[in-house]
Amino acid sequence: MSTLPELKYSPTHTWARVDGEYAYIGVTDFAQDQLGEVLFVEMPEVDDELTKDESFGVIESSKVASDLHAPVSGIVVEINEDKLEDEPEYVNEAPYDAWICKVKMSDPSELDSLLSAEEYEKGLK
Repeated sequence: MSTLPELKYSPTHTWARVDGEYAYIGVTDFAQDQLGEVLFVEMPEVDDELTKDESFGVIESSKVASDLHAPVSGIVVEINEDKLEDEPEYVNEAPYDAWICKVKMSDPSELDSLLSAEEYEKGLK
């Protein structure tokens, strides 16, 4: 199981990569490992409003379907449809490249409540 120090992590196993006022959101390596082979990712629509800690989509695997919870609030400006629509298994292959959506954050201070890579790893033990 790997983490990246430049990402912020939620206890619900999503990550946020901050780029100015935007955050790319995906699922952690731990989450994809627990899910097994990812078969489908239900993504939000562009212009959808995400609310921190609330469900914004579903990830389905050979084992289970699981809700995705937003690590931050904001408006969806882009989804990774080109990659994840045709290759949902990319989440298993490269969980930190396989972002699900890009969000314009409405409250960047919410990042303060997310976990560092080290804190996230401690929480898994």
